Amino acid sequence: MPNDREQNPAKHERASKIHGYGIELNDEKLSRIDHMVQNYEKRVAARLDEEYETHTRRSDRVADRVAAFGGSWTFIIIFACFLAMWVLLNVLPFFGVQFDPKPFILLNLILSFIAAFQAPIIMMSQNRQAARDKHEAIIDFAINYKAEQEIDDMQKQLHRMEAELAEMKEMLKGREE
Repeated sequence: MPNDREQNPAKHERASKIHGYGIELNDEKLSRIDHMVQNYEKRVAARLDEEYETHTRRSDRVADRVAAFGGSWTFIIIFACFLAMWVLLNVLPFFGVQFDPKPFILLNLILSFIAAFQAPIIMMSQNRQAARDKHEAIIDFAINYKAEQEIDDMQKQLHRMEAELAEMKEMLKGREE
C-alpha cells in the first residue's frame, strides 16, 4: 500500500518546509529535532526529580510510596484476596479455625485501622504533589512569559523591518519616476 509521500509528494514537500523560510526539513532533520526535544525533556524531568529527592524528607518519600501503592490495582487485588480469605476462613469450617466469627469484629477493627492511617498518609502525599505541581506551573508560566516577550520583540523587529522595506520601496519608486 503506498504511503502518503508516494501518493502526494507535493503535499509532503509543503509539510516538510518551515513556513515562510523555505527551509526543508527532511526525515533526518525532523528525527534530530525530536531527539533534541526528548533529551531536553529528560534533562528537565531529571532536574525536577533531583530537586524532589534533595528537598523531600525521607518520611515524605515513604508517604508518597505508600500512597502510590495504596492507589494501585496491585493493592486492590491483594486486599480483595485478603478479605476473601479472611471471610472464607471464618465462615467455612476448612481447618476448624474460626478466629473471627460473624459479624467479623476483628476484621472491622483492622479495616478501620488501615483507613485511619492510610487516609492521612495519602493526603500528605497529595498536598506535597499539589505543591510540586504549583512549582512546576510557576516554572511553565515563567517560560511561557519569556517566550511571549521574545515573540513580541521579534514581531516589533519584523514590523520595523517591514516599515524600512516599505520606505525603501517608496524611495526606489521615487528614483524610477
